[in-house]
Amino acid sequence: MPDVASAGAPRVLVERRDRVLFVTLNRPRVLNALDTHTHAALAAVWDDFERDDGLWLAVLTGAGQRAFSSGQDLKELQARTDAGLRPSSFGSKGLPGWPRLTERFDLSKPIIARVNGDALGGGFELALACDIIIAVENTRFALPEAKLGLIPGAGGIFRLTRHMPYKTAIGHLITGRPISAESALAFGLVNEVCPRADLDSCVDRWIEDILRCAPLSVRAIKAAAAQSSHLPMGAAFDARYPAEEHRRNSKDTLEGPRAFIEKRMPVWHGR
Repeated sequence: MPDVASAGAPRVLVERRDRVLFVTLNRPRVLNALDTHTHAALAAVWDDFERDDGLWLAVLTGAGQRAFSSGQDLKELQARTDAGLRPSSFGSKGLPGWPRLTERFDLSKPIIARVNGDALGGGFELALACDIIIAVENTRFALPEAKLGLIPGAGGIFRLTRHMPYKTAIGHLITGRPISAESALAFGLVNEVCPRADLDSCVDRWIEDILRCAPLSVRAIKAAAAQSSHLPMGAAFDARYPAEEHRRNSKDTLEGPRAFIEKRMPVWHGR
């Protein structure tokens, strides 16, 4: 079955709704597989998202109802191998779309993964790189690369062993066994699991809760959490966090307490 993107449809759809950017992987006929063109398109999206002060949050999802993303486009991979290109390993440096979301460790704004179907291989790694994951019931998450002579080189090895008990994670990594949405929730890999009919309303609730918060506070918290995760507690307190310095010197730091005292909703500036 032909890929609709090959007929001229964009591989990534982007829609702006006020402060929120909705990003959709648009290859439903190949389960939103990630080829080099998709990676390049996504890189431009994340660049624009980070630069735009009017955008405070992004939602990433896949087109259709079968898959969030099935991961790397294996037909393209085979074509690259046949052309004599060296197999890749960890990371994407030198490849289209670098740095990909899985390697944008300093992206300041939060991203919600709206997982509308299976997230496999690189698709699971893409979801793990997001800050919040909302998944529909019966979703499967898996890193099946070992079955294909590959590795989860887009961060799957590192993130899964950090987010799950080590033996549980390594068991899934060296077997490719899937993780159900319910198990993913129990292990803290996802934030919420809901019926398909409730997916949009569930995502909307998370959007509303995040947008009620001061955007610079959200970014400072995200940055400090990421930068301190490997530090002892004392060192975490002593570390310097530029995002927190930015928040501390912003108008929003004064606006929050003032709005509370005046019994009104705060008006965030985000700068």
